Amino acid sequence: MFNAPRPAQRYTGSTSNGFGGSFVDENPLSSSVYDDGLDPWSAAPSPSPTPAPHAAPTSVFNAVIADATVPSIYHRAYAAVDPGNTGETSVNSLSRVLSTSSLPASTIDRIVNLVSSRPRVSRLEFFVALALVALAQSGKDVSIEQVAALSSQNTLPEPTLDLQTISTVSSLAPIPRRDTNQTIRAPLPAYSSDDPWNSNPRFTGGNTVNTSFGGAIDGLPSGQPSGLAGTGLPSEWWKKEENIKISILGQQGFILNRYTVYEIQSDRRSNAVARRYSEFSFLWDVLVRRYPFRLFPALPPKRVGADEQFLEQRRRGLTRALNFVVNHPIIKEDGVLAVFLSEPSFETWRKQSAITLEEESASRRVDRIEEMTIPSDLEDKLAVVRGKISPLIEQWQRICILAERIIKRREAAAVRTPPALRRAFFPTHFTLPELSPSSTTSSLPGSSPSMTGSLSQSFLGFNISPADNQGDLARLTNTLRVVVEVNETCWRGDDCELSNGVRSGLGQFAAHTQRHSEISELRSRTLQDTTLESLKAQRDLYLATRDLFIRHDRLSLDQVERLKKRIESTSVKLDGIRAAQKENWQEEAEKLTAMIERDQTTIAAQLSRRVFIRACMWHELRVVLHNRENALLTQAVKEFAREEHEYAENVANNWESLSEAVEGMPFE
Repeated sequence: MFNAPRPAQRYTGSTSNGFGGSFVDENPLSSSVYDDGLDPWSAAPSPSPTPAPHAAPTSVFNAVIADATVPSIYHRAYAAVDPGNTGETSVNSLSRVLSTSSLPASTIDRIVNLVSSRPRVSRLEFFVALALVALAQSGKDVSIEQVAALSSQNTLPEPTLDLQTISTVSSLAPIPRRDTNQTIRAPLPAYSSDDPWNSNPRFTGGNTVNTSFGGAIDGLPSGQPSGLAGTGLPSEWWKKEENIKISILGQQGFILNRYTVYEIQSDRRSNAVARRYSEFSFLWDVLVRRYPFRLFPALPPKRVGADEQFLEQRRRGLTRALNFVVNHPIIKEDGVLAVFLSEPSFETWRKQSAITLEEESASRRVDRIEEMTIPSDLEDKLAVVRGKISPLIEQWQRICILAERIIKRREAAAVRTPPALRRAFFPTHFTLPELSPSSTTSSLPGSSPSMTGSLSQSFLGFNISPADNQGDLARLTNTLRVVVEVNETCWRGDDCELSNGVRSGLGQFAAHTQRHSEISELRSRTLQDTTLESLKAQRDLYLATRDLFIRHDRLSLDQVERLKKRIESTSVKLDGIRAAQKENWQEEAEKLTAMIERDQTTIAAQLSRRVFIRACMWHELRVVLHNRENALLTQAVKEFAREEHEYAENVANNWESLSEAVEGMPFE
């Protein structure tokens, strides 16, 4: 009852002109894919039906400009920033030109992001940007479709620019202060030389192209590294990841409106920030809308009347999820994410800022070189991953259960369980279906036939009751000390060396059992905070991959084939009208021609989006999934081995110390 799905929200984040909006239009938290009984939290709803996709901006600027006559001011403006006539210029130079138009900074930023997502822009992209500036200056709809329509009529508008100031403007001018009311969109990442999205390859001479993918391109000399070579990430990237820690500050609000406040600390940011769960939820809404074809985990769910155990589990889940996105090579550059981690009052900032929910493909495009690095058998590779996801999720869920059992057993055998951890996580984490009969866990000693039953009285073979909260070693230590106290006085008097020697040895025994209990407690806590969280992060990675495939299947659909058929039928109709030439046939022919041009523009946009989606899936498979599922697991195993070795040495040293301490215990 407490875990019923939240009602789906319909977002209103599309642009005013209906162009470039997100393809995701449902609440991402209402479509959690933890629906197969393997959710460590609770049952959750299945994904909602696929929404109909909208139009996306075209990256085929040849089709936008076509053969239209370009006004002379376009050429003069471009020549001012590309005197060498190289065919492309920097985004910074484009911004300098656009800044002379007296348009608001938010409009200039939107135009720049519409025409290019790369550090450099081509001549055609530059021209499209100038056309958009002219539209904005005249108060018309600022969209690629509008430019294409004007281009088809050979009436590209002329912008008003002050080109005289271009040569005097320094590219290193101070960045103007950002207006808090301007539209916030995902900033364009500053890619490093080994980033697979680097779309500015270096030509090293001849026909050899040195791309960041390290792959050979068809038609080029053989002998180049395979397209699968390299990680696509900096060397030893796992050592350079940002580390986020989340702690619970406490409860706020009144009885019927109480909420938990979390403190977020980062090892790379000076100030900690306080956030509530609804603000995490808002951030995830934005990220899912902007990056539907990127890999990142779902948030842990919300629960009415949550207890301490659930809140602790959710804190850990939030920590894993946030650490994932701040270290994602693309999402980590998102503007809203940066504000979430730094702004003192995120709620106030949200009220003062307009946040665009445009899909990533609306402001980014894949150029020809990037497209050629996508393997032709990408679908086969994705099919292999699809086939492995379900069994991997099942097995990693079992690994997490077994690891938690081992940790709890070690803790229960060593120490008195602290009140904060007493019966911690049992009701929440084990509301799971019965594992399959073939599972090895079902035959483990001490395991119950069904794992869905209440564990309030029994935890996997251990009876958990108020009288049994003290671990065996703790009881042994206390009992030994009682024996020492009882035998403090020997019937023979204070000069009984045998009794005194044995009593001293028992005191040493009690001290070392207590020391062993402390070592075991510390190890149990470390296992829970490091190893277990690493295992759960691995499980979350595969759940996130399943999420990605579900989003891909729902949101990658387009209307290309339908539009092609409509263009064919419209063309036939147009030919008939032209042949008949009835009264007012020119007017009807113009309408049909405009319809065909709109459909052609939409087809070009959706074909471009197809390529972008393929590039995203290839990047997430090769760079994110492949690296994280292997490198981070290697890191976790090595860290576990090192910590267990240190733990074993401490235990051995403790008992060796006891052996030395009781060497002189008398026999007679």
